[in-house]
Amino acid sequence: MKIVGKDNSEEQPVLVDKALLDEYKINPASAFEKIVKKYQERIYWQIRKLVKNHDDTEDVMQNVFIKAWKGLDNFREEANLYTWLYRIAFNETHTFLSKNSKMTKVDLDPPLFENQLATDGKEMSGEAIEKVLLDALNTLPEKQRLVFELKYFQELKFKEISEMLGTSVGGLKASYHLAAKKIEEIIKSL
Repeated sequence: MKIVGKDNSEEQPVLVDKALLDEYKINPASAFEKIVKKYQERIYWQIRKLVKNHDDTEDVMQNVFIKAWKGLDNFREEANLYTWLYRIAFNETHTFLSKNSKMTKVDLDPPLFENQLATDGKEMSGEAIEKVLLDALNTLPEKQRLVFELKYFQELKFKEISEMLGTSVGGLKASYHLAAKKIEEIIKSL
């Protein structure tokens, strides 16, 4: 699976999506299979960041692609296909979490932060680091937390987040920087 890198032009994903959508009009099953193969890994990891267990993640992902299959005829080609699938996945994930009365949490990779946090000169365990970061994230207002998760953990561009959330890029940047500053203050206060 090829993920578009930063040095590729913005038009490439749209051109690939257009070709897939044109093929969908001729041979829906074959084209949809290609769409699933192209995006399933990214969608899986997007869901997995919030859903802690592989089986639940697979269930949510299956619902995402069922909704995509049912809604693809109505897809407006104004945004790229991944943005549309991401939004479906985002909604399905939050529906799943709400139904299961779970708190929305981010599955952090503790080794990423191990060298950044220490208490009394001692390294903190991965669990301790995760707890500090989750506690810091949970102090944020929902919009700031969501923007931070999408930008930092999902590594989405502000333009993509703007399309998903229907918010201005400037507003998203402000929310992200406020969230990062609050998290940094909490970590420094340890």
